[in-house]
Amino acid sequence: MDLDLIVNPEWSPRRQNRTAAFRFLYQWEMNPPDDLSAELNEFLDRLEKKEGYFGYAIELVDGILAKLEEIDSLINELVDNWEFSRIAKTDLAILRLGIYEILYRLDVPPVVVIDEALEISKDFCSDNSRKFLNGVLDQVSKRSGRPNRESMV
Repeated sequence: MDLDLIVNPEWSPRRQNRTAAFRFLYQWEMNPPDDLSAELNEFLDRLEKKEGYFGYAIELVDGILAKLEEIDSLINELVDNWEFSRIAKTDLAILRLGIYEILYRLDVPPVVVIDEALEISKDFCSDNSRKFLNGVLDQVSKRSGRPNRESMV
């Protein structure tokens, strides 16, 4: 994947952080590092932003990996007639990111999370993926019981 897509200057800092987290989760899924923290820091350093710029990305990756079993269990439950192992790794990374934000980042309204996930998917996934991602994330949003357009903080 092109690192330029992660730091597109036209994107908001939040989207750049989400995209960095997505990209790292994809990389982690394909080749899990021995030292996760060191690998994440090295990955973010290569993006050449000022210190602390990717703080939200670090929060996302740490949170997702801490809740990975719960998130993956939910994905497995929601993807009818589809084996978990057959989910495209890019789709899986976006689902993990979106589900984490919907369930655990109460400062971000679910509608924003879904929109951001679909925007990121435009650069990294197929057209069919967007329909799949939207369907799964919409189900998670409904199950969460959160107001769709409001933060809970």
